[in-house]
Amino acid sequence: MTTGARDAMRVRRSWSKVTDEAPTRDELVDMVAAAGRVADHSSLRPWRLIELRGEDRERLGRAIHKAEKKDGASTKPLRAPLLIAVVARIQKDKVPDWEQEAVASGVAHMLSLALDEAGWGVIWRTGHYTRSKAVAKAHGLRKNERLLGWLYVGGKPDLSRETRIKQIDGAAFLSRLPR
Repeated sequence: MTTGARDAMRVRRSWSKVTDEAPTRDELVDMVAAAGRVADHSSLRPWRLIELRGEDRERLGRAIHKAEKKDGASTKPLRAPLLIAVVARIQKDKVPDWEQEAVASGVAHMLSLALDEAGWGVIWRTGHYTRSKAVAKAHGLRKNERLLGWLYVGGKPDLSRETRIKQIDGAAFLSRLPR
């Protein structure tokens, strides 16, 4: 691993509040191509991403409220100018479902690192409604697809403000096989 990648991982954080700026589609396509290099047993590419901007976020808000048996629309999808739905495409193969979902999750995390490194604020949001029929329909999911959540993407607010990053004690999470 290069020092640059390790440094990027050490300073990565989730941005719960972002500004109204977002990467262009071309910028996003380039980062998706890089994120797609995640480890993938049998090279199934069991994932796809759905870009939600503008009115798409309002449609998602209506679907979320429908899933929650509420009227109107949730404002949650309006918290960022760009949402990227992370979808696991489960394929019949020797590779188990959980591993295919792990690949899709890996792509989402690699993409969040690429977005962060490019200067964008990102947070991965989920919710019980990710597996609801109303939200699946709004995303046009097929029977073999599972929504894993959304990357909320926007500009990083007030970059001049120092943000304390909590360091992880690697030794506390690394053990040996028991004897």
